[in-house]
Amino acid sequence: MASELERGVGALKNFQSRVNTLLATFESGAAGKGEIAAQGVPRSSFSGPGQFDEAEGFSKQYDRVHTSLISLSKSLADQIELLSIGVHAADVGYDNVEEDQRYRFHTIQTRLEEQREERERQDRGEAPAAPRQDATSGTKDLG
Repeated sequence: MASELERGVGALKNFQSRVNTLLATFESGAAGKGEIAAQGVPRSSFSGPGQFDEAEGFSKQYDRVHTSLISLSKSLADQIELLSIGVHAADVGYDNVEEDQRYRFHTIQTRLEEQREERERQDRGEAPAAPRQDATSGTKDLG
């Protein structure tokens, strides 16, 4: 069982590496945020007489893709850590896993579940959920 999970962790790490490479290429290339910002075309240039809707649409899509890649990378990192802790627990037994590792496992698991639920709400066109209260730090960030 543990060996199957290790292959799963390895596959996720490989995929995350590819996503991070894509993100780095995306950010450092000619279409990176720094390069686009250096062009000095303010967003207000997209509206008014002779409106340039395509440029506004491109800008929005760029931001959407960039945000999605960052979110995917963070989610993959969480899933890799979750699986790694799970593999360790499968090897040594849950009772032999350190308390902070068990806490981390459940924290990540909860965060991933909340993110999945939020994406489902967004897919249905519902309003975002109100932040939940966390016993240790007050309001919990869902993003």
